[in-house]
Amino acid sequence: MVQYAGKLVLAPMVRAGELPTRLLALRHGADLVWSPEIIDKKLIQCQRRVNGALSTVDFVIPSNREGADPSIVFRTVPELEHGKLIFQIGTSTPSLAVEAALKVIRDVDGIDVNAGCPKHFSVHSGMGAALLQTPDKLCSILVELVEKVGKVYGKPISVKIRILNDEEKTLDLVEKLCATGITNLTVHCRTTPMRNREAPIREYIPKIHEICERSNVSLIMNGAVEDKKHFMLLRKSLNLPETVGGMMADCAEKNPTVFSDSPLPWFKAVKEYLDIARKYDNHTANVKYMMTRMTPGKSPFYQFFTQCRKLSDFAYVCDQLDSQGNSLINPLPYLAEEHEREKAEKKKLNIAKSQKKADLKRAAAAAPNEKNKKVKSG
Repeated sequence: MVQYAGKLVLAPMVRAGELPTRLLALRHGADLVWSPEIIDKKLIQCQRRVNGALSTVDFVIPSNREGADPSIVFRTVPELEHGKLIFQIGTSTPSLAVEAALKVIRDVDGIDVNAGCPKHFSVHSGMGAALLQTPDKLCSILVELVEKVGKVYGKPISVKIRILNDEEKTLDLVEKLCATGITNLTVHCRTTPMRNREAPIREYIPKIHEICERSNVSLIMNGAVEDKKHFMLLRKSLNLPETVGGMMADCAEKNPTVFSDSPLPWFKAVKEYLDIARKYDNHTANVKYMMTRMTPGKSPFYQFFTQCRKLSDFAYVCDQLDSQGNSLINPLPYLAEEHEREKAEKKKLNIAKSQKKADLKRAAAAAPNEKNKKVKSG
């Protein structure tokens, strides 16, 4: 069973926590990686497919349109993520949580319940941070997962929360959660209304750790952890033992190599990220999202990446990065030419499709006439 104690881990991040980010983080020292939060109902719709060409396991939702590719909800590389991948579920219903977890449990190393996301899409359905206001429901979800998934498959169940408005209420909640049978508790040291620009409240952590330790539950601390060195200093300043782990989010989104003692500069990190993204055919929109997160806004490459539409565009732009993060040439003329060529090809393809459709329509209209001629001649 995967061990959480003392680990430095990648946070669950929608969009940012897709496969290339996780693999880059693992390559540079992350002990564990969390998947992005995936809603239970969406996961239940998925089909599991082994992708032999990429050596991945994909969870997809088939398209209703003829000939269209299925929508990839989650992709993992077992060879590289085995023993290190925690899958986070967004849920507010015990039965749906169990059904969703059973979909992926053979391909992941633990199930985590999101009880900390403050965003509307999560809380309006009673998920995420809304579960902090319904602790009995949250506990029932965790108990069901522990009994029907965790114990059956020998995989740990965990939960990620935010702190409440005061320490006493927070500690009371932690007591209840630790009694459910979970293996790990991750605490984001901010309340639900607080945003990431606000300083976290870490004063509750020592007493939370005491409760976790009594219950044999490991503890991971989240909130404004900047890099590996910073995490070590935080843990020491709070007089916490080395069994307390750390979770990194914003800084790891900006540079997934921050788990290393010597993180890569951004211009090297984006190249490694892109190599992984191309190898595993990551969605272009997601690649653009991450490349613009990892590239400083003041760099001309930020603008260059926003103009990319295909993985080959990103590759061309990355090829213009020199050893100091400067541009060898301006790639915008090439990108503009590529976009015009792509537009012309698309127009040509659309004309061909329209012609084929018209031909089929004429053939269908002529068919009854041909049939009538045969009847008359007979």
